[in-house]
Amino acid sequence: MEPSGAGRKERPKPREPAARLEKAKQKSAQQELKQRQRAEIYALNRVMTELEQQQFDSFCKQMQASGE
Repeated sequence: MEPSGAGRKERPKPREPAARLEKAKQKSAQQELKQRQRAEIYALNRVMTELEQQQFDSFCKQMQASGE
C-alpha cells in the first residue's frame, strides 16, 4: 500500500509547482490590475474634484455679478 500511496503523492508534485506558479502569476496580475484601477480611480477623483471646484467658483462669480 505504501508504494502506491507514494506514487500518488509523487505524481501531483511535479504538477504542483506549475500550478502554484500559474496561481502566483494570476494573483500577481490581479494585484497589479487592482493597483492600476485604484490609481486610475484616484486620478479621476482628483480631476472631478478640481472640475467641481472650478464650476463652483464660476457659479459664485455669476451670483456675485447678478447681485451687484
